[in-house]
Formats: sequence, structure tokens, C-alpha cells
Amino acid sequence: MLVNSYSKKIFNLAYQFAGNYEAAEDLTQEIFLKLYNSLPKFDFTRNFTAWLLTLSKNYLIDQYRKTKLEKTSRDEFDEHLLAADPKFDPETELLANESKRLVWEGFNHLSPDIRMAVILRDIQGKKYEEIAEIMTLPLGTVKSRVNRGRLQLARVLKDKKVGSR
Repeated sequence: MLVNSYSKKIFNLAYQFAGNYEAAEDLTQEIFLKLYNSLPKFDFTRNFTAWLLTLSKNYLIDQYRKTKLEKTSRDEFDEHLLAADPKFDPETELLANESKRLVWEGFNHLSPDIRMAVILRDIQGKKYEEIAEIMTLPLGTVKSRVNRGRLQLARVLKDKKVGSR
């Protein structure tokens, strides 16, 4: 029941963190195993979703620190689906893929804590208050990390763009 209810949300978080479909699938499975082993520790007076996302976030950051996951563009399956679209324009797709690649490269330059804050806010659209609860941080710290992450990402992307000319 928990897997059915939360797998998409956890997979999306893992995919946005890892940038690779297969790695996100593996990470999602590992997170659910960790959840299963951690359920006896759950305080039922707390918000389960926030607890699960916190557990997921911590696991993803730990995995990053252990393996230094490489960000990659979407896998061949996703590209095949895009190519099957009759409105598919290869030039537009190439530019979009290059932009995505640069953004993921930019994310690689952010520390895991800052990256997680930016992903939760700017990619997943979470409110600052939700992020503070998920990351178990004060609201001001979350806002600071998101702002710092955006600035660092913009600087990296600007440097990459200038360097590619």
C-alpha cells in the first residue's frame, strides 16, 4: 500500500537527484527498503509524508556522498518516446537536451544539501515551509540555501555558456 501510494513521488525525487532513470529506480527501491526497516521508529503523531520525504532526502544525500552519482541526460527509452511524437523537431529537441544537460551539470557543482533544497523548491514546487519540515531545518536556512543554490547554479551556467563560445 505504501509503495503504491508513494512510489511516484519518491521516484521523481530520486530521478531529479540522480538524473538517470535506472539509478532512480534503484534508489527508489532502496528507499522503500530503508522505509520498511525504519517503520518501527516512526512517531505516529507526526506527518508521515514529511517523515518519508525526510528519510528519502537523507538517503539520497548519503548515497551521493558515497558514490558521487554522475548526472546523465534522459535514458534512451525517454528519447524514443520523444521521437515517436509527430510534432517532434530534432533541432528543438537538441537545444532542449543541451539546456537540460547544462542544468544537470550545474546541479553537480552544488553541495547535496543545497541541491536538495533547490530541487524541492524549484523543480518539485514545494513551499519553503514544507522544505523546512522535510529537511528538518529552520525556515530561514531553507530560504538561504535555495537562494545560494540559485546563485551558484546561475554562475555555473553563465560560466559554461561563456566557456562554450
